[in-house]
Amino acid sequence: MTEKTHDLNQPAIPVVSVVGKSDVGKTTLLEKLLKESKRRGWRVATVKHDVHGFDMDKPGKDTWRHAQAGADMVVISSPNKIAILESVDEDKSLDEVISRIRGIDLIFTEGYRMANKDKIEIHRSEVYKELLCEPEELMAIASDVQFDNGVPCYGLDDAKGLCDLIAEKFGLK
Repeated sequence: MTEKTHDLNQPAIPVVSVVGKSDVGKTTLLEKLLKESKRRGWRVATVKHDVHGFDMDKPGKDTWRHAQAGADMVVISSPNKIAILESVDEDKSLDEVISRIRGIDLIFTEGYRMANKDKIEIHRSEVYKELLCEPEELMAIASDVQFDNGVPCYGLDDAKGLCDLIAEKFGLK
């Protein structure tokens, strides 16, 4: 069953997943990609998958108290940002999560290696030797070594090159 990710009148937002083993530098590269994306004027969203669960709210604060009292969804709004915390009964698929995102040019995810999205795999030779993904699953590799597998390979700091590739693939200005 295919999940609906956007309204029929809305073009699909491109999704690029930054994947790799723990402590390989996914967040560091993602920060660089975000800075380069913003320099280009792109509106960008990120989605981080955490299999261990998380808690963004601070005990004792009003929104925490609302959730503790039984609210299934807590929304906090200010002139600068809106945050929505929703209780769920199960881990949602990436498509279910991104279906809620609007007004964005590009979505980066950290993790979601198994999702059927374009992927950039971060690889450090001192952490592991082989790639986690098959070449046909990857749009690019960011590594401290070169691979001869037909996938474009960039340096670990080459956010500009990776964003050039993303812009070309998805027609971003």
